[in-house]
Amino acid sequence: MASRHDPHLLVDRIERLIHVDVGRNISALFDAARGGLWDAAMALVNARSGRVGLITGFYIPQGTPPAAETDGPVGTALLAKALTAVGIPCRVATDEPCRGACSAALVGAGARDVAIDIVAVGALLAPLIETWRRAGITHAISIERCGRSADGAPRNMRAQDIGSYTAPLDDLFVAGPWETIAVGDGGNEIGMGAISRSLIARHVAHGATIACVTPAQHLIVAGVSNWGAYALIGALAAICEDWRQPLVGCLDETLDRAVLEAMIEHGPAVDGVSRLPTPTVDDLDIAAHHRILRMIRTLVERGHAI
Repeated sequence: MASRHDPHLLVDRIERLIHVDVGRNISALFDAARGGLWDAAMALVNARSGRVGLITGFYIPQGTPPAAETDGPVGTALLAKALTAVGIPCRVATDEPCRGACSAALVGAGARDVAIDIVAVGALLAPLIETWRRAGITHAISIERCGRSADGAPRNMRAQDIGSYTAPLDDLFVAGPWETIAVGDGGNEIGMGAISRSLIARHVAHGATIACVTPAQHLIVAGVSNWGAYALIGALAAICEDWRQPLVGCLDETLDRAVLEAMIEHGPAVDGVSRLPTPTVDDLDIAAHHRILRMIRTLVERGHAI
């Protein structure tokens, strides 16, 4: 089949797997960002000596208990583990309210050596920006991080201003000199400023109010943001033969479950839709996520006969 000889076609197939609308009416956003997965993967492939800074953590103040949601840190932890496995150093940035969930995710992934940078809500970001510059970060990747809307406030899918719980890590994301990659699934995440605000307003509930204005150079839109992280791992595996086996090894259902369970037990963390501390993501049980993960892994394996 064509994808066996053409990594671009294979990555496009992977992208189609994550373009499944789970109820947010974001099909138009998929269309607007189509090709973003290939572009993001190639940005990383073309800088093999790069260093990656990951940004994640979306706080749910009405959660039981109030905590970061399960979407975002799971994918971030798997991606950090995967990149580290192929020799790309990583660090993760989040804010104090999301510290527990993000730290637990890294431990659950077996990536406890990945540095995590914590900023207090209301604190200046200049020291963290300088830390990333000194660390030689070449690529910033934001995964399911609530971003700044047109009125300056970070807003959840219910259009609630969560600025009192959310540090403006948009400013870190765009501070450079790093290239920027973002993953989102609702229009209100860092990176979604790469899509027309009017498009988000037409299709997403409360879209005009919640649309994030912070752009990314390379945007991946997925039905669930964790899927975008799975897809980026799969895309890199499809493109880079010498990276393939360690990357595919991170597309593992048991590992994914361990990260999710660690977040729930030790974070804490909650599902962003139900707002409950259950081993679900966006109100979908773990089997639904593992179907996507498994299809991505199978595409890569069959495309390259691993």
